[in-house]
Amino acid sequence: MPVTLLWAVDVYGRVYSLSTANGRWQRADDTLLELKRVSAGKGRSWGVGCDHHVYLHLLPSETSVRFREETYENQRWNPVEGFTDVLLPTDRWPWSDVTGVSPQPLHSFQLPSLSWDWEGDWYVDQSCGGDPSQTGGWEYAVDFPANFSPEKKWNSCVRRRRWIRYRRYTEQGTWAKIPLDPPKKQPLPLCDISCGGWEMSDQSGRYPCLWGVSQQGQVWFREGIHPRVPEGTSWEEVEVPKEVAQICAGRGDLLWALLWDGNLLVRTGLSLDSPTGTSWMEVESPGKNMEALHVSVGLSVVWVVTKDYKVWFRRGVNSHNPCGSGWIGIGGEMMMMVDVGLNDQVWAVGEDRGLYFRMGVTPSEPSGSGWIPVSAQWGNPAELAPPREQCEFGGPVTEASQGSVLSCNDSDSELGPIEPPTNTTTPQAPDPSVVTLMAADSSTAPPVVADPTSSDPQRDTPTAKPFIPTSDSFITSLVSDRDRTSTPQPPGPEADQGPSQGDGGAPSPAPVRSAPGLAGPDEPWSTVDLEGLEAARIAQVESASPAGAAATFPLGLERPLEAGEEDAPVWTWISGGSCDVDADSQISWLSPTGPLSSTLSLTPVQSATWSKTQHEEQRQISKKPLERSNSVWVRKGSLRWLRDWKPQRWVDVGVALEQSTSSSGTKDSILFIYYTQYDEKKFLHVFISEVTALVPVLGDLHYAFAVYTAQRTRERWPLLLAASTQRDMDDWLSLLSDCCCESRGLSGPPSSRALWSTTRKGDVMVHEPSFSLEASSHTLPCDNMFWRQVPGHLRCVESNSLGLVWGIGWDGTAWVHCNPGDAAQTSTQTDVREVHVYENQRWNPMTGYTDRGLPTDRPMWSDESGLKESTKGSTHPPSPQWSWVTEWAVDGSVPGGTDKEGWQYAADFPVTFHGHKTMKDFVRRRRWTRKCRMSLRAPWQQVPPLRLSDVSLVPCLAQSRLEQVPVWALSDKGDVLCRLGVHARSPAGTSWLHVGTDQPFKSISIGGANQVWAIARDGAVFYRGSVSPQNPAGECWYHIPSPPKQTLRQLSVGRTSVFAVDENSNLWYRQGVAPSYPQGSAWEPISGNVRKVSVGPLDQVWIVADSVPGFPAEAPGVLCHRLGVGPLQPKGQTWDYGIGGGWEHGSVRGNSCEAPRAPPRAAPTPTPPRSPAPPGTTPTPTPPRSPAPPPTPPRSPAPPPTPPRSPAPPGTTPTPTPPRSPAPPGTRTSVNGNAVGV
Repeated sequence: MPVTLLWAVDVYGRVYSLSTANGRWQRADDTLLELKRVSAGKGRSWGVGCDHHVYLHLLPSETSVRFREETYENQRWNPVEGFTDVLLPTDRWPWSDVTGVSPQPLHSFQLPSLSWDWEGDWYVDQSCGGDPSQTGGWEYAVDFPANFSPEKKWNSCVRRRRWIRYRRYTEQGTWAKIPLDPPKKQPLPLCDISCGGWEMSDQSGRYPCLWGVSQQGQVWFREGIHPRVPEGTSWEEVEVPKEVAQICAGRGDLLWALLWDGNLLVRTGLSLDSPTGTSWMEVESPGKNMEALHVSVGLSVVWVVTKDYKVWFRRGVNSHNPCGSGWIGIGGEMMMMVDVGLNDQVWAVGEDRGLYFRMGVTPSEPSGSGWIPVSAQWGNPAELAPPREQCEFGGPVTEASQGSVLSCNDSDSELGPIEPPTNTTTPQAPDPSVVTLMAADSSTAPPVVADPTSSDPQRDTPTAKPFIPTSDSFITSLVSDRDRTSTPQPPGPEADQGPSQGDGGAPSPAPVRSAPGLAGPDEPWSTVDLEGLEAARIAQVESASPAGAAATFPLGLERPLEAGEEDAPVWTWISGGSCDVDADSQISWLSPTGPLSSTLSLTPVQSATWSKTQHEEQRQISKKPLERSNSVWVRKGSLRWLRDWKPQRWVDVGVALEQSTSSSGTKDSILFIYYTQYDEKKFLHVFISEVTALVPVLGDLHYAFAVYTAQRTRERWPLLLAASTQRDMDDWLSLLSDCCCESRGLSGPPSSRALWSTTRKGDVMVHEPSFSLEASSHTLPCDNMFWRQVPGHLRCVESNSLGLVWGIGWDGTAWVHCNPGDAAQTSTQTDVREVHVYENQRWNPMTGYTDRGLPTDRPMWSDESGLKESTKGSTHPPSPQWSWVTEWAVDGSVPGGTDKEGWQYAADFPVTFHGHKTMKDFVRRRRWTRKCRMSLRAPWQQVPPLRLSDVSLVPCLAQSRLEQVPVWALSDKGDVLCRLGVHARSPAGTSWLHVGTDQPFKSISIGGANQVWAIARDGAVFYRGSVSPQNPAGECWYHIPSPPKQTLRQLSVGRTSVFAVDENSNLWYRQGVAPSYPQGSAWEPISGNVRKVSVGPLDQVWIVADSVPGFPAEAPGVLCHRLGVGPLQPKGQTWDYGIGGGWEHGSVRGNSCEAPRAPPRAAPTPTPPRSPAPPGTTPTPTPPRSPAPPPTPPRSPAPPPTPPRSPAPPGTTPTPTPPRSPAPPGTRTSVNGNAVGV
């Protein structure tokens, strides 16, 4: 790692640097230098002096900084004298720049400052166009300003040659004053400065920009900074709407300014073309009564300190969003100022005036984890002289820091050294550039002799905190309330006194400000709170002082300073813009486990005040544990986004997920998407707490997923993002899903009352319902429901409130959901799916059927709809998770039948196809199929051995308790099956019981009181009678008439309601269903646009709709909720459209969360349980919607087997059980009118 520097300034304006290599503070070589602020950048640092001048420090480099000055000598041909410098009045100057506009004689060139030296004299550039010239460097042309060439022609009337002189910058490694620019308007005295912009997002590695703030609140920009011109050329004023107190520029394109009122300004539009930006935007301070005191900006972070010394972090800051999105309070230590350096590392000056570093700052966690002290040594130890025999204490005497009484206009040289008397041997003073700190391991204090005039007021104020003397330069640099004005400081009592002689004749030290007790009422003081400092060693104060102690400081040190030592600086400013460290750097003076004693910086005044407190209490401060503070975690990446405006296409965007954690553990996350539109940087953001679903989607890009919010669900336009790989998409989905669940307090497996659904892609989604979901008033809107993905890949899922969940894969395999926490039950789930393409042909009188169609025909290779071209070569598995397991083959099992070669015929596209050819059939098609397979680890247990096409579990109320749970299913061949032995401890059951039918079925559902309804493949509807816990397979099938001229395809039975969907996507409700008449009386249409329906245990109705009215572009499959469903209105009133675009199946049969109801006025007559009665009773459930029959004791002995509870309605036709499935023993045949049950 290259050696870099950390810069800091103390309250007296002394500048120190700390190297990452040697770990020692070094004072600037120029001891007269006093700076207010320092702003470090890459390879250079800037400072504002107490004289209001700007200073520049360039790091030493092997490559010197050289600048080439050039001017052109111009001549015109004269018939008498030849080429001469006498030009025409319309010509350029005899000595000019390359354009000829500005005159530039050789004597007009001057050095810009004392930091430059000429390397030589002027000389002629002998190369023209890069090649050596034999003409003395002259270039010829017909006239000004034509093209010049080194070749002289007969019509060459003018010529020119270039003169060159180099100057070199000589002040590398030192602080050099930037000269003023007389030709232009000068900035008023500056109070703050900041450099940045060398890592503009437009271009990396450019030169920095310099910003300044005057004492009147104006903002200035330094122009002309260049690698060959490090000082810049001139200042340009930038208009601001309000007066600015402080400014900070990040190393990218971020610029923030602090106003006098505590609010902040953000500069927008910063770029290479516009380095000063375009406009200002105001940002409020972190709180109402929290005015900002200091702001610091990094590449994509902003830190702020408020006037109560609390630290804040701005979330969501980016070049696309320079204002950010909100403030996050960072707990822990109190800081006076912070500085963001390289790699967005954070440095700070604490309330105790110690230097701190924010550990744990990484690109993924920019807020870090805690503060650690900067524990560096002080300078180089000097050789100690032998102790003086007359010295009454162990250490030699040194001079006090002379800077303690200097104002911003004073310097050390004005006071001059204090000459010791001749009879005193004093060690040689060390180099002023070397400063050392008192030994950290000293456990005892030397005698302390305080000035009598200042000790009594100190004793009268035992609770006074230590104070720090401040200079005008420091007060001016502080950002505080503007109304607070400081009066001039009167000289201290010691300032006017001459050198005092003690017993030993030792000189008195340099004047030092008196203690606060003696200060006047207008004396400006800056307090330092020394409480809470860790591992601070408090010296013992001796009760009596020797007579020779007069040579010590009047205000007392805890021990005398040895030769080569000064008092430790009291910090007021730090700049880490040139210190290249990160969270993984191994720096000796950055140790999380090191003591905090090195951050304790004491002046003589502080030491005296501190010493008095030791008589009252002996404190031993150990390292306190790191306080839990607010933190920010960020995950950044690159994705593709389907933009919202037309033409809609995929664009590359930057994505950042920012998660903040408060001290209480509460987490909040925001997803930012940064994009560029018409060369303008923009962004959009989504609060994770507002995300309602994260759904992988099928589209042009394989690794795509949709982000839904309530607003985007209503607009039917989710946020579509795509990753470059499957792993990236899975990582982002997992990360976003975890954040969503954390924000809602969801964890663990789905509950027993969860709503389950699947997408067309096969992903399984669940929603945890609340009481408001089915409430009669203030119902939770569907677009506010949060759906989370659970592991698995299924075509449909069914559940009930007992926690049983069954699913069917695309290949018909049955699966049962098990506890995801049990690793033994987690297995490899596989699924096989078929992918189809259609080969289309048209008949030609000359050649017969051919693949050359009419211009208006569909593609000759297409999907089933014929709208999209799909060839065998261009068709891929649904997603990269699938892999081919077979080759393409002709599919002969197409609905409608095929001929021997698999062709279907029709009169034209897209008429209904049939399996035989007629004279009117001019087109034909055949389907090609190919199987693909996927596997994943998921908490699903396979139920062998049959493959299923449909499954249904009995819906139960929350208080239901069943020994065995009825489960009915259909095999892939249409056989009706009943699963035995299913209960909570064995969700997969034990065996299948075959229920006889005379034709294959395609849909089945079981409702309350064991009502079993089914639909045959020809659309006929059947009701299974006499199903009970004692007779789980029932006795016979009753045929129910279908709706007029309609063929039903799917149905769902609730507690008392039956809904069905026909082939034309119409939803039907069965009227008249009651316990005494379970077959109902008639079908009533409800609405169209329905694909599937699910009725829950509370008779709630949910559907998967084809589309949402008014949004034809949305993909089919929208989850909808029927509102207004109740005992008096079982059909409901309106639809509430929810999340949509690719939903395949939805099940609400596990949601038994019934909203609390008001107590009835009178207690009703007890009724049997709503759930199936236990064994030994007659199951006669009575819903609350119909009058209750006489009560039946729930535990009465069961009567002998009885025929169906009610005769078949007139017009129904019973279906006898075929011989291949004999009736179980104990059944009988009964004839009642037209109904016959076997």
